[in-house]
Amino acid sequence: MTDWPEEIAARESGRAIPDFFIVGHPKSGTTALYEMLRSHPQIFMPELKETLFFARDELHPHLDENYPNPQTLDQYLALFEPAGEGQRKGEASPSYLRSRFAAQRIAALQPDARIIAILREPTSFIRSLHLELLKDFIETERDLGRAMEREQCAAEEKPVLWYSIDRVEYAAQLRRYHEAFSPEQVLVLIYDDFRADNEGTLRQVLRHIGVEEDSPLEASEANQTVMVRSPRMYGLMRSLYMGHGPAMRPAKAAIKAVTPRRLRHEGLRRVRDGAIYGTPPPPDEKLMRELRLRYLPEVRAVSEYLGRDLVSLWGYDRLG
Repeated sequence: MTDWPEEIAARESGRAIPDFFIVGHPKSGTTALYEMLRSHPQIFMPELKETLFFARDELHPHLDENYPNPQTLDQYLALFEPAGEGQRKGEASPSYLRSRFAAQRIAALQPDARIIAILREPTSFIRSLHLELLKDFIETERDLGRAMEREQCAAEEKPVLWYSIDRVEYAAQLRRYHEAFSPEQVLVLIYDDFRADNEGTLRQVLRHIGVEEDSPLEASEANQTVMVRSPRMYGLMRSLYMGHGPAMRPAKAAIKAVTPRRLRHEGLRRVRDGAIYGTPPPPDEKLMRELRLRYLPEVRAVSEYLGRDLVSLWGYDRLG
């Protein structure tokens, strides 16, 4: 196991460090869980969801410019300093589950950490991820099949592969956490269960974290799946958001000069969501079947790993 001396030193310094981590997957209810947990009086979670600190291998280059994620361990730990006495501290960064290093780094900082992972049926996850990447101005190809083909052709030049098979290698991802933590420290949830019994799943998480279950909490919906409504408006907003083009750079510079980075990011997100997106069309069933056949070995692997029949739950037994 790789040593992480900075994390170990921080653990021994007496500073506030997080007690639990929602590690993923993205588009699997992590935002809803984060919102519900942070309303609990015995829990503190930073306003910044997805600090991404322990998953530097998963960062897309544009995030350094546009996302207020902490760059140093000192900045990261400062996020937890406002926690009240006795509050359990936690954070939610869905990239941690896929990251090859996050489990080890988290264990070095907090060996007693409680881990929460949520798994979603792979094809619906990949489709939802694609729509989210469009929404966040990272992806420009609106057709998922073409986006996957284009990424495969440019794989050697891309720092982050969004649609590669290792996104859904759930058994291997969970194994990294079970190697770093004891079994009772790792809670694995299934997205279908969370959707079917929101409150029951939440109570299970509260028990896992070690706080009272009977505090009144508000239910929260996961991020809506949306589709680009206006390609022209999308292009304009993407240029402003990313600062691309000679006409956009002065505008972005002016906004940056008068607006804190967190508010700038949030403000653009709200304008973006209200003006550009609508209900997505039905999925391409031919592509969905092709992906399900591709992901079937991974679904079998995680079913065996967890001792639960996800093949049947997710309908992979009906592929023929």
